[in-house]
Amino acid sequence: MNPRSLRFRMTAWYAGLLASALLLFGVFVYAGLERYLDFSLQKTLTEQSRSIGTQLLASIPSKRPGWLASEINEAYAPDVNGHFIRVTGADGEILYLSGPPKDNSFDPSRVPSFTTNGKEGYLKHFGMAGGHRLLVTGMVFTNPDGKRFLVESGAAYDPIENILHGLLVTLGIYMPLAVSLAIVGGYWLMRRSLRPVDEITKRAQGITSTNLSERLPIIKTGDELERLSTALNHMIARLDDAFQHINRFSADASHELRTPLTILQLELEGMIQHYRLDPELVDQIGSALEETHRLSRIVENLLVISRLDAGEVHIEKMKFDLGELAVSTVDQMKLLAEEKLLSMQCHAAGGVYIEADQARLKQVIVNLIDNAIKYTPPGGGINIDVGANQHSATVEVSDSGVGISAEVLPHVFERFYRADKARSRDSGGAGLGLAIVKAICTALGAEIRITSTEGLGSRFIVSLPLAPSHGGESPNTTKVPITVSEERS
Repeated sequence: MNPRSLRFRMTAWYAGLLASALLLFGVFVYAGLERYLDFSLQKTLTEQSRSIGTQLLASIPSKRPGWLASEINEAYAPDVNGHFIRVTGADGEILYLSGPPKDNSFDPSRVPSFTTNGKEGYLKHFGMAGGHRLLVTGMVFTNPDGKRFLVESGAAYDPIENILHGLLVTLGIYMPLAVSLAIVGGYWLMRRSLRPVDEITKRAQGITSTNLSERLPIIKTGDELERLSTALNHMIARLDDAFQHINRFSADASHELRTPLTILQLELEGMIQHYRLDPELVDQIGSALEETHRLSRIVENLLVISRLDAGEVHIEKMKFDLGELAVSTVDQMKLLAEEKLLSMQCHAAGGVYIEADQARLKQVIVNLIDNAIKYTPPGGGINIDVGANQHSATVEVSDSGVGISAEVLPHVFERFYRADKARSRDSGGAGLGLAIVKAICTALGAEIRITSTEGLGSRFIVSLPLAPSHGGESPNTTKVPITVSEERS
């Protein structure tokens, strides 16, 4: 999981906000419930004291001794309910004191006495032995005969604390569970919501300069995703128009340059053949003629690349043996290798049938071998290997030349790119050979890869699909070696 991804960050924000909201909600619920239970207990104790003062104490003068205790025990059962009740006369005489509650949470006899000093009543919290807390309310009542009584009613906080503790346990258990479920659910929802973005990204990665006619899927949601995909499609359309304009310009310029270059070559050749000129002038004209020939090759190559990129080149597919094509091509180029004292070998497996344009594929092999010859020093070697696996055929052209540095590798198929411009100029290269190879491979649906180590040589690998009728057959492994070598003089 990538912590910098939009999916992770939105899920983290969602989980954080939800956890904060749940924590704040828990704090409010806990405080509110504590206040409500405290208020309810105060109200119960107050009503109990008022009931004793108004209903029982008014009749106490005419009743027998012990009547008050029996009435309170029968009506309010303080020991059963866990309540504390104490009735005190004006002279400090205790007329009634409840017994210990059944849970023995407090001792009524240890509850301190409180003097009202003429006040109407009081509300006090007392700390008892064992860590128990007691809430006591006191109310002053006056009989018709003028006697004053203090009625005290209290209860332990244990039930309230048990309820609040249970709430804390519940929140402590279920809040992390809720946050965890929210994280999982939020991540799933984010994955589902961003799935169209992944689809757009995948389709966008497959669009290159060769298939700018394709478009991204439009997400019909009416939101930002639909606007994004629409804007990207408009941008791709503008790029498509720009590339087509460039290709048309290159093709038109190359086509228009062919005729004047041809005329210029003929004029220069005619001057050398039909006029008696000064030797220095002949050398100058010869040099101009060489540059004209070189410029003509560049124009032709540009025209070929432009037509391949525009899809205007007719591809004539036919079934043929790739090994035989490689062997014949190597045999034709052995003279170039002999001139540089290079050893060239071809190892071709028989029966490797493919369906492709034979002339174009031969041009690929020629350009790769020519490139290997140019950048392999005298005495080096060049190997051409043709093989096949279950689904594809491969042509490998490797050499023991100067190699290509790692920073140059990504640019070798670019037009006019030359790692060593001076050396390429001396060898007659214009930086278009590998660009043509790449354009032909794209047009044929082939894949070309390159591996190279500077100072040790390079290897170009071209992969093509096998012909359908031979896709499941294993080609023969018979190797046909062709060795071209020449001793240095």
